[in-house]
Amino acid sequence: MSQQNAELLKRISKLVKQNQELIEQNEKLNKETERLQDELENLKEILSELKKKGAVYEEKELEAPKTLKFKMVTVLFANIHGFSKISDDMDAEALMDELDTVLFHFDSILKKYKIQKIKTIGDSYMAAGGIPIKNITNPVQVVLAALEMQHYLDEYQKNADKEKRIWDIKMGIHTGPVTANIIGKKKIAYDIKGDTVNIATRMESAADVGKLLLSVMTNELVKEFFVCEYYGKLPVKYKGDLEMFTVKGLRPEFSINGEGLVPNDMFETKFKLIQFTDIQEIILDKLEKELPKFLYYHNVKHTVDVVTEVELIGWAEGCTDEEILILKTAGLFHDAGHTIAYDNHEDLGCGLAREFLPKYGYTEEQIEKICEIIMSTKLPPKPKNLLEAIICDSDLDYLGRSDMIPVSNTLFKELAEQNKITSFNDWNKLQVKFISGHQYFTETARNLREVNKQKQIERIKKLITED
Repeated sequence: MSQQNAELLKRISKLVKQNQELIEQNEKLNKETERLQDELENLKEILSELKKKGAVYEEKELEAPKTLKFKMVTVLFANIHGFSKISDDMDAEALMDELDTVLFHFDSILKKYKIQKIKTIGDSYMAAGGIPIKNITNPVQVVLAALEMQHYLDEYQKNADKEKRIWDIKMGIHTGPVTANIIGKKKIAYDIKGDTVNIATRMESAADVGKLLLSVMTNELVKEFFVCEYYGKLPVKYKGDLEMFTVKGLRPEFSINGEGLVPNDMFETKFKLIQFTDIQEIILDKLEKELPKFLYYHNVKHTVDVVTEVELIGWAEGCTDEEILILKTAGLFHDAGHTIAYDNHEDLGCGLAREFLPKYGYTEEQIEKICEIIMSTKLPPKPKNLLEAIICDSDLDYLGRSDMIPVSNTLFKELAEQNKITSFNDWNKLQVKFISGHQYFTETARNLREVNKQKQIERIKKLITED
């Protein structure tokens, strides 16, 4: 064996030993950082008190490390095994190149699932879902990424000569809160710490080679998508025994050909129904901040009402999961155009949907259906199919509710401020005419609202005075 290869083998052997040392050092540094952070906060309080008391001193602003707190992050800790199988006749440089190739591909998998790489320490690899953008889907995305990593390494080994098949992997995944320190200015990186990180690391240590382990917390969040089996318990200081589960793959009904590897359309729909919570939070926040103040009726509450109602009527009318997803998304965007202009807000809402939804994996076909449903809410409503009928009934659901008159008063106030209606008496006449000519299109809405709607007509007629 050449001297160069011998030197490389020594480096690899040293790297293995350093790996655990670096992890231990990292844990110590994290504890020291927490201690210094506490001291810094105490100093700030002291300086603040001195300033209040009029003490004269030259104050230099203390810059605390930029930190973010996340309530739900899924941490993946992986360890690639293989160095112990290296023999003297192997090409050490080539083996290092192989490891680099594997890690580079892992990076691309993380990018695919929008997961943040945290760091690589030798043959150990850490990543986190839900950083820096908070989301509710990160446990599912991290498990998908881990399965793909596992599969990639298996396939990589199959293509190698038998005697060179030295690589294997074991992984631990845990979901919980973390604190993230932001590192760098030009190229941002994150250093995370907390019990969630420590538990994921310990779970990887407890796993057998080739196993992917989930904590009971992560398992609860992903078990409807994956085949998971009980693996054992991990003793955790101050927390008792933590149950662990091993992941076999996707459930057959959620994978192409039932093989448990590649998600199918049913999975994508189910995933998007969960992801909808994140989308809804973003859009409602946008409406809260950007809707004009004079929108007393077409406000955030109305959008939430429509999203809730399309789901209620949709299930009652026998819609599929994908149709419910389409309906809820259309309901969320149907009045979003009001953030741009009052008139033709339906067209503007469609524009926002076409711009926003591709980022969340909606197909062109789904987006076009959503836009067609939004456009069907233009008055007077003329739905062409069941989904359009459902949103039209949901949009005017208040006509048959007990709170119809106070709700309609908010619409009058909204129109009056824009000089679109002249008097309350004229408004009531307009309402009687509109409600008398209105019909609910779905059987569910007719059963729920039609009787009460007729009572509202009689109540409004009593409010009208003759000129």
